[in-house]
Amino acid sequence: MIPESRIHTLATIGLLAMTAVWGSTFVLIKGVVDRWPVADFLAVRFIVAAVAMFLVFHRHVARLSRQKLWCGVVLGMLYGVGQLLQTWGLSLISPSVSGFVTGMYVVFTPILATLVFRQRMPAIIWLAVGLATLGLALLSLNGFSVDKGVWLTLIAALLYGLHIVLLGRWSRAEEAFGLSAVQMAVIAIVCMLATVSHGGPALAPDRSAWIAVLYMALVAGAGAMLMQTWAQAHLPATRAAIVMTTEPVFAALFAVLLGSDVLTWRMVGGGALVLAAMYLVELMPRRRAAGDLPAEAVHHEV
Repeated sequence: MIPESRIHTLATIGLLAMTAVWGSTFVLIKGVVDRWPVADFLAVRFIVAAVAMFLVFHRHVARLSRQKLWCGVVLGMLYGVGQLLQTWGLSLISPSVSGFVTGMYVVFTPILATLVFRQRMPAIIWLAVGLATLGLALLSLNGFSVDKGVWLTLIAALLYGLHIVLLGRWSRAEEAFGLSAVQMAVIAIVCMLATVSHGGPALAPDRSAWIAVLYMALVAGAGAMLMQTWAQAHLPATRAAIVMTTEPVFAALFAVLLGSDVLTWRMVGGGALVLAAMYLVELMPRRRAAGDLPAEAVHHEV
């Protein structure tokens, strides 16, 4: 029997690995969407991911209760609409502003957890949220204007925050495979609906685009969804959200390593603040005074 504390550590490491994969995709997407419509790219990406997941995990889906199937539908709709809004917003604003506004889910997650499930947040969580927000701003912002693209991306961040909160409440480790597959199928349907106006999704224009979409579908899509669903069965939603704020740090790291960006003091400072926020959460005392529930127990309370 693996100790619960070790499972929490493994879940955190898994989320970090998943976030690193997400960070690696920014460089890939930048080249692909220049020659392939965004909605078509998203539709093909999630169709491939959904087919792969159902081929492997269809038995897990069949074992889900009707209630859990509906949970997967709701989660998939939230994530799918968030993906479309974030991508459409990105077409109207700079990537740096988009990165910051998307990262605001780290602020929305504890607020939503408090409003929806009446979860009490320790003061150290709010401190970590503040540090993460400052770090994201330092990493991403270079001027800021509130226009349509910002509002679209902000709504996407709100949907991501709600997805994290609900996934944390509904996910169970033994159901992670089936729930992930249902979510992926619904995301694919949502993205396909966005292509109906021009007759459905167009296929990838060339071989390099296919390589990118396969990586995005199988590793950054199916693999990441599996990891997030399993990890959030063991971690509080707010803790997961703060761990996932390392995405822009990884994105900046890959951009520098691949030669598409230059290392700056803003990257170093912003990355340090985000990592400090995660460090605070990881060091949060797990022992409470008598009568208090730890964050993990509150998370799993029905």
